[in-house]
Amino acid sequence: MRLHHAIGFDDAPFARERRGNVAVFGAVYTGPVLHGVVSGQVRRDGANSTRELARLVQGYGGDHLGLILLQGIALAGFNVVDIHTLHAQTGLPVLVVARRQPDLARIRRALLEQVLGGQRKWRLVQQAGEMEPCGEVWVQRAGLSLAEARAALAALTVTGHVPEPLRAAHLIAGGTALGRSSRQRV
Repeated sequence: MRLHHAIGFDDAPFARERRGNVAVFGAVYTGPVLHGVVSGQVRRDGANSTRELARLVQGYGGDHLGLILLQGIALAGFNVVDIHTLHAQTGLPVLVVARRQPDLARIRRALLEQVLGGQRKWRLVQQAGEMEPCGEVWVQRAGLSLAEARAALAALTVTGHVPEPLRAAHLIAGGTALGRSSRQRV
């Protein structure tokens, strides 16, 4: 596997009360070097994130890539990515990265009590599997082992604990949406 050829996705910042589409950006890397950027849109709290990410990967030329990275399992609020379907549709392993272990009880409550289609989205979170510690971050994965995830993170992390494709996607998304990139930690 060419796990050091990766695309990392993050969504643009948006106001809590915003409805409609939210921009999503992907940063394509080989090792520590940025090679391209893709952009698309997903619906706030919608159900199209898996399809949109697959479209962006395939449109870029998924045969050049070896790994899809996500900054959390949901984009644009609770537009939950089906990581196993994304893996099947693209043929690429998917690695979800989080700085901290998420509060699953809180996420479950929010999905089931406040989000349209929350039951289905909660099932996707459960099907993704437990988050596992992997170095300094927590991960969920589809199509790769924990050892491969650890190797990919080592190859793609230059500064801090988050791999460069995710760090860059976060900065690009913030810079595009707000006119500047955020100083907040990725």
